[in-house]
Amino acid sequence: MTTEKIVEELLESVRGLGIEVRVERGRFRGGLCSIDGREVILLNKRQPAQAHLSILAESLEPARLEDTFLPPAVRAALEDSWAAAAEVALEEDDA
Repeated sequence: MTTEKIVEELLESVRGLGIEVRVERGRFRGGLCSIDGREVILLNKRQPAQAHLSILAESLEPARLEDTFLPPAVRAALEDSWAAAAEVALEEDDA
C-alpha cells in the first residue's frame, strides 16, 4: 500500500473518532491542537504524504486507536512511526 493510500485510510479513521483534520497551506509543521474546544489535526498541504503520516502518528497516542479497526498496512505504518519516534527520543536522552 502506498504512503498516500495509508494516509487516506488513516484520515478516514481519525475523522471517525470525531477529530477534525484540516489540510492547509502555510509555514507550519502541523500537529494536534485545540480550537474552540475541538480537537483538530493540522496538516501542511505542501508537505509530502510521509510527513502527513508522521504528524498523524505523533498526534494519535496508541491507546486512542486500540479499539479502532485499521487495515493491517495502516496499523503497521503507525506502529513503525511510533517506534521510530521512540528511538529518536531515546537517542536525545542519551545526548
